[in-house]
Amino acid sequence: MRLNLVRFMMLAASATPCLARRLSAAFSPTVTRMTLRNIQSTTSDRWICRPSFAVSSARRSSSSLSAALGTPQTSFDDGKSPFEITTPIYYVNDKPHIGHAYTSIASDVIARFMRLSGRDVYFLSGTDEHGQKVEKTAAEKGLAPKDFVDEVSLSFRELLDLLNISNDYFIRTTDEDHMKAVQHFWKTLVEKDAIYLGAYEGWYSVRDECYYTETELVDGKAPTGAEVEWVAKEPSYFFKLSEYEDKLLEYYEANPGFIAPESRRNEVLGFVKQGLRDLSISRTTFKWGVPVPGDDDHVMYVWIDALANYISALGYPNMDEGSSFDKFWPGSLHVVGKDILRFHAIYWPAFLMAADLPVPKRLFAHGWWTKDGEKISKSLGNVIDPVELVEKYGVDQTRFFLMSEVTFGSDGDFSDEKMIFKVNANLANELGNLCHRTLTLVFKNCGKAVPSVIGQYTEEDEKLLATARKLRETASDAISTQAINKYVDSVVSMVWDCNKYIDVTAPWALKKTDPERMATVLYVLMEALRHVAIVYQPLIPASANKILDMLTVPEDERTFDHLETSPIKFGTPVSKPKVVFPRIEIPVTEEEAVPAK
Repeated sequence: MRLNLVRFMMLAASATPCLARRLSAAFSPTVTRMTLRNIQSTTSDRWICRPSFAVSSARRSSSSLSAALGTPQTSFDDGKSPFEITTPIYYVNDKPHIGHAYTSIASDVIARFMRLSGRDVYFLSGTDEHGQKVEKTAAEKGLAPKDFVDEVSLSFRELLDLLNISNDYFIRTTDEDHMKAVQHFWKTLVEKDAIYLGAYEGWYSVRDECYYTETELVDGKAPTGAEVEWVAKEPSYFFKLSEYEDKLLEYYEANPGFIAPESRRNEVLGFVKQGLRDLSISRTTFKWGVPVPGDDDHVMYVWIDALANYISALGYPNMDEGSSFDKFWPGSLHVVGKDILRFHAIYWPAFLMAADLPVPKRLFAHGWWTKDGEKISKSLGNVIDPVELVEKYGVDQTRFFLMSEVTFGSDGDFSDEKMIFKVNANLANELGNLCHRTLTLVFKNCGKAVPSVIGQYTEEDEKLLATARKLRETASDAISTQAINKYVDSVVSMVWDCNKYIDVTAPWALKKTDPERMATVLYVLMEALRHVAIVYQPLIPASANKILDMLTVPEDERTFDHLETSPIKFGTPVSKPKVVFPRIEIPVTEEEAVPAK
């Protein structure tokens, strides 16, 4: 049988935990719900989401958490204030793909971590439903634009639900409240003398909903590869973007943490320093958009409509003391893909400056995914459907792989082989097997209960427990700068330490020779696993809570403030452990099925 290296590692990962750990260390040293309670069904079978700050158990109120907890202070976040985190609102011209899942999961991990740290969090997602591209696609399908966006928006809400995304609100730009807020925002810009009526002609990409200059085109196409079309001279309202070039550069200089990672910041600085032109912000050649106040011949350019969702979802224009806007704005973190960096890093802060509103504290632009080394595109037939990923591998397995495979902010490459190897190695073998071994030993050898009597801790025990106690701090340092992969690495490393500890102490051999020592080792392992599972909740929430259930940790003791104050209680009955992460079987190719001669 002939096997390439990757497949050999995969098979090894499916075989024994010890061998998997050695292979992981040798070859990969840096191993890296929507639960809205306010969705109402209408007679037209559409869902309407209404703002609500009620929280589910996934978004448990942080008022009871330790005020001293919080997260590390950075140049852009004080570590304790209310925290608004947003995904971009997703454009509804087609069904969701892996990029949408990636952004949503990353934002969810950060939101959950902040909640567990005691932060008051408002997590926003939604859909962008206006524009020429939507109007055109709807017409091609023989649907009215509103009927089309209702259908596609539903697919995005269902994806968030499937991925166990804990957003507090799902906004749609076709919501009446949003459209009124955008029109108020427009009027404010007019009052501030930031908008004037002129005429536009030039290159425009319908797919990107973006204008491009001649010098920006690459082989006659947009820098993104999208087709462009020439817009003949057309009446248009303009935003005085050129007046904000120096103000933006001054803001970037005074707030170096505003744009991340550093490579994206440099990209934005380079673009702005080339000079900014006034921005066309209305169109007259289509009607599917928010009408310009006082001029029904124009609809707003999709980006001024879309970007305003970050404040309309907070009840803008109500900015009274005690309002949601007053509490959560300026937003703490916008998470976006690098393809929409310009709109968020240049247009959005300029719009806000013009309206005399605060600018968001932080913008993080992540990279793109390829598949098997190739760019993902419909023409290549290699589009990754996140629904299929979940059906094939599982929700938490998908969340784990996407967050751990690459440095957050860089591009990543997906392959089934990589996913199978990582899930089998890090979850099934290392974490899942460790839990099952430990809890099976407790169940069989300690009277089906947490050990009631333990001995003195050895230096070995104290070392493992000290590492466990430091885990939240290490993870928090990573999350505070959106280094999600480093957060995952810190927990993976802790699990490795636990596996090394159980291999060295061999509690299965101690029952007859030193039962007290056996009980001590097993209790130390349970405590270390308690820390692991609590800190893993933002990434693999369902699986982490299954582990906490088996460890007998009460549901109200799973926030970070309980890590030091609520150890596992001696003598608590335990149930027979169940497998949390089944190993994924490796498909055998025809070539491998033929015995070697």
